[in-house]
Amino acid sequence: MSEDLFARGEQIRTEVLGPEYVAASTAGTDAFSEPMRAFAIRNLWGDVWARPGLDRRARSIVNLAILSSANRAGELKTHVRAALNNGLTREEIGEIFLQVALYSGIPAGSEATRVARQTFAEIDAANK
Repeated sequence: MSEDLFARGEQIRTEVLGPEYVAASTAGTDAFSEPMRAFAIRNLWGDVWARPGLDRRARSIVNLAILSSANRAGELKTHVRAALNNGLTREEIGEIFLQVALYSGIPAGSEATRVARQTFAEIDAANK
């Protein structure tokens, strides 16, 4: 079962985050970090992201709210890209961060907005 979860997780992770991200993440893994990467792929991606209760778009909304509220800028940047891959618009992402600002504080919402703007600029530059 563990190998099934890993394979399913790697597939979902690649679809959501993109093959370039997954390849870079895998290449950057060493013996110390491999157990954490495998744990996340099996449990987070292979189990939770595969559950039928929420679609990927909804899961992206939840992730953006949680990561921005927790001030996890590195992961937030990754999940801004994932949210776009999962069908959210830039405007919807901005609305999520306004909601975060009300419930988690303006610094959290402002930082999330800054991270998203930076990510959008990188995406736009790569697409020129």
